[in-house]
Amino acid sequence: MLILLDGRIHPSRWTQSPDGDRGVWSSAYERVHETLAGDAWLVGRVTMAEMSKADAHPPEGPFAVTRPHHFARRDADTYAIAFDRSGKLHFSKPDVGGDHVVVLLGPSVPDSHLAELTKDGVSYVVAGDEGMDARPLLELLGRELGIHRLLVEGGGNVNGSMMAAGVVDELSILLAPAVDGAVGITGVFEVPDPRLAGKARLRLTSNETLEHGLVHLRYAVEPT
Repeated sequence: MLILLDGRIHPSRWTQSPDGDRGVWSSAYERVHETLAGDAWLVGRVTMAEMSKADAHPPEGPFAVTRPHHFARRDADTYAIAFDRSGKLHFSKPDVGGDHVVVLLGPSVPDSHLAELTKDGVSYVVAGDEGMDARPLLELLGRELGIHRLLVEGGGNVNGSMMAAGVVDELSILLAPAVDGAVGITGVFEVPDPRLAGKARLRLTSNETLEHGLVHLRYAVEPT
């Protein structure tokens, strides 16, 4: 994650770098993303919607779809994964920047949406429970697609749910010399109940000062 000194993650209100605009931090973030060498990266619906930018276009019924999952590709070098409980994401192509898309859906998503994803060449997994427990979904992706190193790069709700599920083993944080100061704006982790309390401790494994005032912090997440 790329965060500010006050823990905010959305760049719209950030103060700027003395070395230029906020893009200098984003460039460093993308470079670190590449060095972490994940098999896949995962975001939430809101973040993916900023990249997919397509309207609904379900095919004509009747719909012949498969549940609980459909994999249009199993040989991609990297996968782009998104949580989309209600089936609100739409795609004009089956990849984001060359990374094949896999959508994680809630059990109530209609067949018409699955048919749309199938037609567009997008892979999907329908969760078995409304809570969309992360662990069985990730285990399935590991078995079916060989995804074993997943970079979680979502908003506070996605990050918080993954931490609460106990599936995070490392935090990689780029700390930017800026502030936001907004009230009620999401931070790195948003967990609406005390599931995180006492569940993990963070052990600093490395810290590195990068260009433009960035500090790269890495922590091992150890269960208690």
